[in-house]
Amino acid sequence: MEKLKMHTPDLMADKIRQIAELLPNCVTEADGPDGTIRQAIDFDQLRQELSHQIVEGPTERYRLDWPGKREAILTANAPIAKTLRPCREESVDFDTTKNLFVEGDNLDALKLLQETYLGKVKLIYIDPPYNTGNDFIYEDDFAENTDAYLLRSNQTDESGSRLVANTDANGRFHSAWLTMLYSRLKLARNLLRDDGVLMVSIDDHEVSRLRIALDEVFGPANWLCTFVWKRKAGGGDDSDHAAMEHEYILCYGRRNDVEIFGSIIHESPSMTAKYNRVENGRRFYLERLDKTSLTYSEAMDFPIECPDGTTIKPPQPDPNHPSTIWRWSESTVRERRGELIFERDKKTSEWRIYTKTWMSIDGVTPRSLLVEKEHGRNRDGTQDIKDLLGPKIFSNPKPLKLIRHLIQIAAADPESIVLDFYSGSGTVGHAVMERNREDSGNRRFILVQLPEPTDRSDYPTIAEIGKERLRRAGAKVKGETQTTAPGIDVGFRVLKIDTSNMRDVYYAPDQIRQSDLHGHIDNIKPDRTSEDLLFQVLLDWGVDIACPISTETVDGKTVFFADGNALAACFEAGVTDGLVKQVAQRKPLRAVFRDASYGNDAVKINVEQIFKFYSPETEVRGI
Repeated sequence: MEKLKMHTPDLMADKIRQIAELLPNCVTEADGPDGTIRQAIDFDQLRQELSHQIVEGPTERYRLDWPGKREAILTANAPIAKTLRPCREESVDFDTTKNLFVEGDNLDALKLLQETYLGKVKLIYIDPPYNTGNDFIYEDDFAENTDAYLLRSNQTDESGSRLVANTDANGRFHSAWLTMLYSRLKLARNLLRDDGVLMVSIDDHEVSRLRIALDEVFGPANWLCTFVWKRKAGGGDDSDHAAMEHEYILCYGRRNDVEIFGSIIHESPSMTAKYNRVENGRRFYLERLDKTSLTYSEAMDFPIECPDGTTIKPPQPDPNHPSTIWRWSESTVRERRGELIFERDKKTSEWRIYTKTWMSIDGVTPRSLLVEKEHGRNRDGTQDIKDLLGPKIFSNPKPLKLIRHLIQIAAADPESIVLDFYSGSGTVGHAVMERNREDSGNRRFILVQLPEPTDRSDYPTIAEIGKERLRRAGAKVKGETQTTAPGIDVGFRVLKIDTSNMRDVYYAPDQIRQSDLHGHIDNIKPDRTSEDLLFQVLLDWGVDIACPISTETVDGKTVFFADGNALAACFEAGVTDGLVKQVAQRKPLRAVFRDASYGNDAVKINVEQIFKFYSPETEVRGI
């Protein structure tokens, strides 16, 4: 029986397989670090295949390089032997919710989510460290060699401190920050749908370098826009030269040939002021027919007859150098004359010609300047937290107004999955709940947060702040929608990153003594539950870890059924032929049993034959 691999996918090996399909002559064999022969890429041949001329050596090209970039690519591709352990006591509506709160290192989380959510996420929004010299970044030890890194990422039980201060006195100030973020961005891109979008908040300290790094990860053609958000108004001492009132939100799409952004349907104060007239319930404004053009055209500079019989041409600020033309051609004016509106200027009594420009019933195109009241300011984010948890709980959270606006733009699909792997106080999860309340949507959120210490007794880690905010925000939203949207999902399933459920084996077979054999009979760590094993199996098989899970007693044993009949699993000891037969008759898509669960060797041998008879389409695995 085939075994589940119980570790995250080896992305580098997968990329080698893809290159082999496209350019088989670029794949060769080479000695691995342990002396075994493995597939490798002939990079000289690959460079030649991708060039129109003979390649004789390295050439200069436009790119962003820094110490640690290659190591960042390595760590993005390297597999890890870790898992997600469910925590029911900290969750809300564990059995029914589709929302996830993952507690742990976001690099590990992104790897663990690769198979389950590959190509499924509509919006990824992150608010990472801005690298101001005062904040902390993740410590990924890139000083070690490849073998040491792979050993640590797969086997080490204690990872130590994961956050370090990155002061501007550090000789690798920009490099350390870029290295930390680059590997995470590469993994995040894999999770996006074809119409998915990544949004990254950043300030002036690193926006230029981040833009080039994102160009590499997504391709420059997939840059969509850069929003400029007015985060505060008035003074400040954050610059020696000017008060910095803004931040940026860089937006990149998975692809640029599909529709990504939705229209903004609600009216902002500026829209209400602009579309200041109403006819039959629709708003419009009068737009002058004459416009100043950079390219003057004599064909568009012609006289139009006014109601009193006089004629008017586009008014020229400088008659000697005409620059103003009509927006409509002469033939269009003749055909649509009934749509023209003539009004006299109140000061000069001269005729002016207008047309009606209607507000689209489908909304308006999003604007790059986020400066209106409905976009929020820093102080609004602080107030959001204060209203739920009290004062001085979290520094500079993004306001709900801003995140709701971004969700409306980039996750208009009511079935969207929204991911934030720097979730902080949980603003994104709160905003998803509120957006669902507004349009009765079924959006889901996935939040990832490291349990970073806070020096508080009530909320000892930032992850605890986020979970408590979600609990209180969910209760508030649910109370407000009992009649309008009673089925809205305000729960979340807490999953904590931990080492693999499988026992760590540190010895080669010839190093194990006979007296040690008894300790290697069971391959599962003694502190792990059946539900722990189930979630590792879901991850390994790529089944949605937010799917509904039920338990049934079959032949006296507990059997898990995930997402209806998507997967059946039994990890209890004493599994019999009768239990296997009853599970097979349910015809699940997948079935898994623990090696140590079988009552005897005969049952283990019979499992595959029983499923072949009752449910030949079921994929059966063991752990």
